[in-house]
This record gives sequence, structure tokens and C-alpha cells, in this order.
Amino acid sequence: MRLKYLLLLSMAIVTLAGCKSQPQSSAGSASQVENNTTAVEVPAFDGDNAYSMVKAQCDFGPRVPGTEAHAKCAQWLEQQLKQCCDSVIVQEAQVKTFDNTTLNIKNLVGCINPDNTDRILLLAHWDCRPWADNDPDPAKQHQPVMGANDGASGVGVLLELARIMHEKRPTIGVDILLVDAEDWGTNDVEDSWALGTQYWAKHPHVEGYSPRFGILLDMVGASGARFSKEIMSMQWASEVVNEVWTAASDAGYGNYFVNTLGGAITDDHVQVNEAGIKCIDIIDMRQDSDTGFFDGWHTTADTMQWIDKAVLKAVGQTVATVIYSY
Repeated sequence: MRLKYLLLLSMAIVTLAGCKSQPQSSAGSASQVENNTTAVEVPAFDGDNAYSMVKAQCDFGPRVPGTEAHAKCAQWLEQQLKQCCDSVIVQEAQVKTFDNTTLNIKNLVGCINPDNTDRILLLAHWDCRPWADNDPDPAKQHQPVMGANDGASGVGVLLELARIMHEKRPTIGVDILLVDAEDWGTNDVEDSWALGTQYWAKHPHVEGYSPRFGILLDMVGASGARFSKEIMSMQWASEVVNEVWTAASDAGYGNYFVNTLGGAITDDHVQVNEAGIKCIDIIDMRQDSDTGFFDGWHTTADTMQWIDKAVLKAVGQTVATVIYSY
């Protein structure tokens, strides 16, 4: 992600009443949720598979819009979605950046149970930042970011979720939205971020699209990650935040989804909420960091060295628990 706005981070980390931390589940285990008083088996989310999906994206190189790596990764993502989803929609568009660059972008949407009007939206950005402007080495600050955690981790989790939903179909409809051109922005211009989501919000893949809620995954794979309750998510959709954090506790991952209030982030979920869809942001924010994020954020060090299969597992199993509760 990007430091679009990181507000109140140091003063808003307060303990909330509610969930207690639970011991981490074993990597191969599935969990159960209560659905209308009936226990529903939740498929096991495979952190190894998610890791391989993150690595496959990075193997293309930085997925900066307008590059060969970006074009090849878009084709690969479409293929991955087609293998697991009932239908796939590719949105192609042109957007203008804050520095007056015209980008050809692609948003990809994989739909599961497309005829079901009762739906959940899952999303992550798949592009990479063109400049490592937070790199401690000034000589590297004009190099692109690989985006292993900031981009590829969320996509990797969603692709593995698509696979398990293909093998065990959920009752509810699910849309997996991979948005482009999220990270070509500047802190001086707030609406310069999330350009792909801005386009999708004005041109949803289904006319009148109205899911129950959305869940954004951003920076969900780094070693040491902890997920606090993002302020804007709480303002717009506190009931969804609490549902997800309860699911994490139920699945055995309350030690990752901590019951504290974090910072306020301008991220893709802002555009989704402004479009009238309640959407939350699962994002790793760090109080002990100068940037508020993991140390590799917006640097050339955002590579596979950061990615932790256990973190991917915790996030994926939590979201799976939510999906199969309906």
C-alpha cells in the first residue's frame, strides 16, 4: 500500500472490549462456524498455495502499469480466475494519473455463483508502485517496487480462496475483484490513489451491483503482521469489522487480528464505501514503524523475503470462515 493518509496511528491504538486472542490453528486444519445453529465445515486454506501465488506474481517482475511484466501478469491472473470462477469479467480502461500520465489499466473480476443475488465482494490491488520513494538508499528511490507484500499478498490470498471455493462451493455468491493502478499516487493529491477502484466504482461489473459488504486485503503477508481495526472501516462498517474479527477468533487467529483500533487509511475501500457498499480494510499497520507499515513498504526490499506463509494462512482462513458462515 501507500501512505495516502495514515491518521491517528500513535494516539488511536487503544484496547477495545471484546474478542480474546486464541492459539493459532495448525496449517492444514479446517474450522467450523455456526450457521443457523448448524455447524458448517470451512475448507482449510493452504498457506503454501497462497505463497506460491504471491511468488508467481513476483516472478513477472514489478507489475507497473505500462510494462511487459504488468501485461503478462494480467494474462496470468485472468487464467487463474477462469480456472476457479464461474465467470470472469475484464474491465479495460484508460485513467489519468496525478502527473498527467495516461495508463491503460485492467480490473479483473472472478464471479462465483453469479446467479445468486446475495453476494460478498473481496478485493485487492494487483499493480505495483512505479517508484521506491521510501527506500533508504536515494539511488534506488526511482526504481519500481516489487510489491510482494504491497499488492501480491492480497491477490495470492484471493486466488487461493477462489480455488477452495471451486472445490467446495459456498452458499453465497462471491466476487473477487483485482483492481489496477492503485499505487500510482502522491500524498499531495488524495484522489490520485486507487484509480482502478475509482473506475470500477463508477462502472461496476454488474449494473446496480449491491453486495452485502466488501473486504479489502492490503499488505496481508509480511512476517510479524498484526491486523488492528482500521478507523475508516469502523466508521463505515463497524459491524463487518466485528464480524471478521470474531471469525478470526473462531478460526484460531485472534493473535493476528488484534482487538485494537489502528490508523485511518485512504485505500481502495474508501472508493467502495463512497459507492454505497460497506467495505472494510484488512491491512497490517505497525505502531513501532516510522512509516506506520512494515519496513519494506515502498522500497525495493518489498520482495518475497517478507512473505510469511503463516500470515497468509491466518488471513485466508479468517476470510474463508466469513464466507462459509452464510
